Parts: sequence; C-alpha cells; structure tokens
Amino acid sequence: MRLLNDIRFDNLRGDLFGGMTAAVVALPMALAFGVASGAGPAAGLYGAVLVGLFAALFGSTPTLISEPTGPMTVVMTAVIANLVATNPEHGLAMAFTVVMMAGVFQIILGLLRFGKYVTLMPYTVVSGFMTGIGLIMIILQLGPFLGQATPAGGVLGTLRSLPDLVTQVDPAEAGLALMTLALILFFPKRLKSYLPPQLLALVLGTLISLLLLDGSDLRRIGEIPTGLPTLQMPVFSAEQWRLMLVDALVLAVLGCIDALLTSVIAESLTRKEHDSNKELIGQGLGNLASGLCGGIAGAGATMGTVVNIQSGARSALSGITRALILLVVVLWAAGLTSQIPLAVLAGIAFKVGLDIIDWSFLKRAHRVSLRAAMIMYGVIALTVFVDLIWAVAVGVFVANVLTIDRLSRLQSRSVRAIQHPGEHENLTLDAQAVLERADGRILLFTLGGPLIFGLAKAIARQHAVLEDHEVLILDFSEVPILGVSSSLALEKLVLEDLDAGRQVLIAGAEGDVRQRLDRLGITARLPADQVVSSMQEALVRAEALLAASPRPVLLNKPEAVVA
Repeated sequence: MRLLNDIRFDNLRGDLFGGMTAAVVALPMALAFGVASGAGPAAGLYGAVLVGLFAALFGSTPTLISEPTGPMTVVMTAVIANLVATNPEHGLAMAFTVVMMAGVFQIILGLLRFGKYVTLMPYTVVSGFMTGIGLIMIILQLGPFLGQATPAGGVLGTLRSLPDLVTQVDPAEAGLALMTLALILFFPKRLKSYLPPQLLALVLGTLISLLLLDGSDLRRIGEIPTGLPTLQMPVFSAEQWRLMLVDALVLAVLGCIDALLTSVIAESLTRKEHDSNKELIGQGLGNLASGLCGGIAGAGATMGTVVNIQSGARSALSGITRALILLVVVLWAAGLTSQIPLAVLAGIAFKVGLDIIDWSFLKRAHRVSLRAAMIMYGVIALTVFVDLIWAVAVGVFVANVLTIDRLSRLQSRSVRAIQHPGEHENLTLDAQAVLERADGRILLFTLGGPLIFGLAKAIARQHAVLEDHEVLILDFSEVPILGVSSSLALEKLVLEDLDAGRQVLIAGAEGDVRQRLDRLGITARLPADQVVSSMQEALVRAEALLAASPRPVLLNKPEAVVA
C-alpha cells in the first residue's frame, strides 16, 4: 500500500482547473454547513480545507473531493446540540473531540481492512437513511429560512415551533432565502459547468442585502477569524463519554459510507480503481486533523467530485489545489464573507436537503416491492423522529431477516428426501435403478446450494416424516457452503439414524463442507468406505450394505410417506 495518493503532474492544467472549480463550489457549501451545524462558518471552512487536504494526500481515489457534506452535517448538528446542552462550557470542544474520535475509528476500520464491508447494506436502508437525513436538514433550516434562529429541541422542537416561525416570519430574510433556493433550482444546467449556482446565489444575495436591504436588520455571518486555527485538545466528560463514543461511531460509519459510495462514482467516471481500506485511512486522517483544528467532520462529496472530474482533473493534485485555495480564503480573505446573510446560507442548505432525498426511489418503491417500501418508510421515520443508529440497526435487521426468510424458502426446495425413483426428475437412470431395487430401504437426501441457518428446520422436517429406511445417504455434491445451524441439524439426523441401527453414507462433501463435517466429528463416526466422492458411488455402496443385511420382516408396515 503506497503512503501517498496518486499525485502526478502530467495533467497539470486539468488538475489545477478542476481544483479551482471544486474550491469555488466548496466555499458556499462549507460556510452553509458550518453555520447549519452550530459550530460556525470558520469550522466549516477548516473542515473543507483539512479533510480535503489529508484525504487527497493519503486517500486512494485520486479525483475524490472530501469536505463537510449534508449527511455529516446533520449528525454534527445533533452532536453539537446535545453536548452543548449538557455541558455549555466545554460542549463545543467535546464535539470537536468526537470528530477526532471518528477519524481514529475510520483509520482503525481501514487498517482492519473493513472497507469492503462498510457499504454492504440493503439499498432500501441506505435510501431511507439518506432521505431521512435530507428531511432533517430541511426541517432544521426552516427557522433560518424564515429569518429566525433554529428552535431548540432539534427536529421535534422545530416542528412544534413551526406555527410561531410562520407567524413571526421576517419578510426580508425569507425573501433572500427563497431567491437563493429558486436561483439554484432553476439555474440552467448548461451554465453550471461554468458558474456554480451556489456561488452566484451567495454573491447575488449578499449584494442585494447590502444595496437594497441595507436598512434591514439582517442576520449575517459576522467576522470570521483569519490566520491559523487554534489547536483543540481532546476534551472528555465522565458523564458524556458513552454518548461521545456512540456519536463518534455514527460519524465514522456514515463518513465511510459517504466516502466509499462517492469513490465508486468517481471510479465509474474515471475507470480508475480505488482501495477502499486506504481511502478510509485518508478520510480518518482528514477528520482527525479537522477536529484538532476546530473543524467539522467531512467525507467524500459527490457534487464536488463530479465537478472536479468534469473540469478535467485526473490526479490527487486537484484535491490538494482545492484545499490550498480554500486555505488562502481562511488565512487572508475570510473578512470578505462577514456580510453574507444567514438566510442565503439557509437557502443553500435547504437545497442540499432536497438533493439528499432519494426522489427516484421514493416515487417507485411501492411498485418495486411493498416490503422494500415499508422498510424504507420505517427507516425514514426512525431517522427523522428517533435516532440515526436505531434507524440503520432496525432497518438492516428487518431487511436481513426478510431476505434470509426468502432465501430459506427458496433453498428449502433443494432439500429433497427421495426413497423411490419417481420422486425426483433429475436422477440418473442408474440411481433410479438402485432405488427401485431397494424398494424404499434407501433414503437419499439431496442437498443443494448454500445451506444457511434458515434450512435447519426444513432438514429436520424432511427427515422426521421418512423414518422407514435402512440406509441414509447425504448428498453434498451441490453444496458450496454448510452453515453451523444446518450442519448441527444434519449431525442430529445422522446420530438418530446411527442410534437406530441404520447405516449412513456421505457423498460429495469437499473443501469447506468436508472440513465442517470433520470438525463436528460426523465423518469420524462412519467407516471410511461410507464417506465417498459421488452420489452414484454412495448408492452402489448402500446396495452392498443392504445385500449384507437381510430385510427385516415388519408386521403392518405403514405406507412410505412421500416428502
């Protein structure tokens, strides 16, 4: 694994232009996210500079642009609000410590090579989670959008205060926010590659507020401290350390998902593969540096990455260029942003919330699958009204349970108990002949596909109704994976037959399946010549065993039940 990202100078013009364009797009977003989070515009700028710089230097996706994003800002807003409410004196410093901890967790996930597992979540859960985050961002911006401070109490507090927000609306600020939103929404697509609408809205909204609304008492960003940031030493609270730990894990996992999904988009546009684990290390270093310098958390940003690539960028030099340009703004030009109205930033953040919502899947989820739609709506509700962790945990659990149930029902069809030649259409003529001569004394258990834990019940049920046999053959020829639950069900089946004095043969068990049977001691209980390589060989051996053991005479023998 190389230490630094792919930094080249053979595409200097494209990388520099891509970095400059990405910086222009990032500036209004960083300011908006910083203000929306509650940490202030400077924290948004520091996050954009440091997360972007370290991810570009030490990540794995050359054209990835990393900065504060909508989902990360929503979580960061909740973190800051909770910690400041419980500890007004040190709450903000503790929030920056959470960012550092999130960075450390991301580095650990990368070092443990968990990158490929991070995005293994059902799309219904991801869609519901992102849509819920989009709704949270929209709801939290309603106060600033209408010219007032965001009410306390997060989403529920804002919804409860909505009547007061509407009746006390500030016409000037609401007008600026509406103008900003309309400009971004209806800006011609063909011009977006030349002029980002967010930057135009920022400049135009500020000019209108200064020239036409100068007498109005508009809320503005205010002076942003210039110069290098003050290092934030980690601050912990004995009462809040568990909350900080959970918040850090949420930020880390969300940042991993956000970054790796964006990396996949960049990979599809540039046809250049990335290393997920190395990318997580780069993202973690970026968030660690951002927290140390008083910046908010960030991740891979889809819009900035696409703009960067479309502007001609092909190496990590573009991300470094973008970070350095923003650093110039932080060090020497931050004073120019002091007159930006907060309503303009609210309009920008409101549009980001609209973009996060998965409108495409929302419109057709019920047509794709009613179950999928219910999972998505449930995740949305939990995300907005309960908790992000619970939303993902419950969503993944329900989705996986439904998937396992469906797979188990499908796989149970491959568990077939056969005693007579006409009970399975795929038997060879030789196998049919052996079963016909055996006249029900051989029970052939054919197993197919991965034997996951959901099949244990099907295995037990099939065997329970077919006890009238003298030789049991377990055919593993088509089984690539043998789960623990299924293997234990098979072990019980084998032991019951052995205790009843029946003969048991195992056919076609190879690789991992054979190792699992060996570890359970199933194969050790059988003679070596009764563990064979194919079903046909097992049938021949079973017929020989029957010949050596005369058939007992049973009075009132019941009819064999066909499975």
